[in-house]
Amino acid sequence: VQLVESGGGSVQAGGSLRLSCTASGLAFSNSSMGWFRQAPGKEREGIATIMSAGSTNVYVDTLKGRLTASRDNAKNTVYLQMLSLRPEDTAVYYCVRSTMGWAFDYWGRGTQVTVS
Repeated sequence: VQLVESGGGSVQAGGSLRLSCTASGLAFSNSSMGWFRQAPGKEREGIATIMSAGSTNVYVDTLKGRLTASRDNAKNTVYLQMLSLRPEDTAVYYCVRSTMGWAFDYWGRGTQVTVS
């Protein structure tokens, strides 16, 4: 199984980014997926999940209204669209596969997002 994130980079505050995660080696259309992030000196936090049927949940209050999670099962890809980025959004963003409840069995290597 591989989860490969892309789309990270350096942006100015107020800018936007769309992260992508392409999966291989798993039954993607039947898998619930998610995104985590880890900021410097902070614990990793779960920010969003995307169910196999496409429904989404955002778990970080400061991201609600600025973040859209989505998926394209034909491309085995999930997306994280982030708007109005803030310096506190600076983190490594990870794609994950969700199993039961709040459990995740596969992780990507992460993509760096830096907001200045």
